[in-house]
Amino acid sequence: MWRASLLPIAAVLGGCTTDQAPDASRAPAEQELAVTKAVDHAVDNLKPEIAPHTRVFVDSSYVDTEDKGLVLPKYTIGAVRDLLLRAGANLVPERKSADLVAELRTGAQAADRKAFLVGVPSFSIPVPMAGPLSTPEVAVFKRDTQKGISKIALTLYNARTGALVDSTGASYGDSHLVRYQALLVFSWTDQDVMPEHIPPPSGDVETNAPSIRTPPAPQSARREP
Repeated sequence: MWRASLLPIAAVLGGCTTDQAPDASRAPAEQELAVTKAVDHAVDNLKPEIAPHTRVFVDSSYVDTEDKGLVLPKYTIGAVRDLLLRAGANLVPERKSADLVAELRTGAQAADRKAFLVGVPSFSIPVPMAGPLSTPEVAVFKRDTQKGISKIALTLYNARTGALVDSTGASYGDSHLVRYQALLVFSWTDQDVMPEHIPPPSGDVETNAPSIRTPPAPQSARREP
């Protein structure tokens, strides 16, 4: 209900939207989670047709590894290898041992960020003899959106003849991490990049068994003179 009350305020104050390049120093873990979740969605949509126990060599030479932002080639290649194993393939380390070659290629893999603000943005004020002074941001309403994007394709061909066996076509995946702030004190998040509750590592096992206290060692009897 209180969120609906922000609409008249937003209409009066107006808002501004800015497209921002990913800042690796801001939250690299969030950006990597956004990209890898988009990769997961794109890989799940590939759906290659492979006969069980077919020997497959994964050719990743067409995976872009140049520094064009957040590109995680090893995760992408590993996700495709996992997909092929789950589809029934037997992965082999050399092309000459394979029945099929799975040629992987990527078209896009990045994180985009966009911010929308109703309020007063932070800005710098020059102060003589002291340098610039940054004012705090005052957000009546703010939406900070980070989106992961991935485009992947997979081609299967006969390792000996080079004949086409299957082509998945381009598969797209995305993810989102959206943070909201309203009236300076209210905040909430809408995201699909990670579970709400992360289980502890398998080595950290919690137990509800009662603790056992060791009684103190009995003291030797003291003789009266």
